[in-house]
Amino acid sequence: MLDKDVSGVVFNVQKFSVHDGKGIRTMVFLKGCPLRCKWCSNPESQHLEPERAFNPTRCLTASVCGRCVEVCPSGAMSQSGGLLLDDRSKCTGCFACVEACPSGAQRLYGETQTVDQVLRRVEEDGIFYARSGGGVTLSGGEAMAQPEFVLALLHEAKARRINTAMETCGHYGWDGLRQACKLLGSLIFDIKSMDSARHKAFTGVGNELILKNFQRVCEEFPDLTLLVRTPVIPGFNDTEESITAIRDFIPKRPDVTYELLPFHRMGQPKYGYIGKRYEFEGVKLDEAILERLQTLV
Repeated sequence: MLDKDVSGVVFNVQKFSVHDGKGIRTMVFLKGCPLRCKWCSNPESQHLEPERAFNPTRCLTASVCGRCVEVCPSGAMSQSGGLLLDDRSKCTGCFACVEACPSGAQRLYGETQTVDQVLRRVEEDGIFYARSGGGVTLSGGEAMAQPEFVLALLHEAKARRINTAMETCGHYGWDGLRQACKLLGSLIFDIKSMDSARHKAFTGVGNELILKNFQRVCEEFPDLTLLVRTPVIPGFNDTEESITAIRDFIPKRPDVTYELLPFHRMGQPKYGYIGKRYEFEGVKLDEAILERLQTLV
């Protein structure tokens, strides 16, 4: 199969990004992630399969519309007192309600697309890449959760002379990550904590594989531009000790940059849309603490 014909599951394509690699970039968000970060701002990215979301604020209500109730074969969507009720335990994933919904209250996160379909959208903004040095950045979820698709995307992008970057949490087999690094112009690598037990408590996995992969990238690809990021999460790693430990672990090289990402709750509504509970409701990052931590890096 040709690289351009390989398919994967994409849940968003975001244009004109300026914070995820050099220049103006198009972000391609892929479904699937091995981590379950409690603060995740893209909870719809975690599972590999497409999934349904229901936003009640966009719903026309059962008394006005009710089309999703009419087409749902499993009774997952029902009505009571003019309100729609969403019982996800009954949902079979047929997505008939998504097709029937006229307001976008029912929507689908994740669509199967080929490499060619994705890169055609990326190439629409080729003039901006040429002027700014930008290109495409693969993200997620975790891009390497779909290794065959990612490698095909990178191969084809390189053939089309599109600059490539990728974000990774680092928790993936080395062989796939190694092949990807050969095709990348830059790599954005998340390091969240040097404490494995704490890392597992907040993300669902330890950090051993992540740190080992990071060291391997530094050793085998000394010329690869690296941006290391740490999301500063209240109660998890918002201390000088935590940030200093990560900073000291990162090699001091001119092609390696380290930055902190402040915690935010912009992804909170999506948890309700897909039937999940958000554990960081009401949590805020102390600005004074963030400023102090920024001085360390």
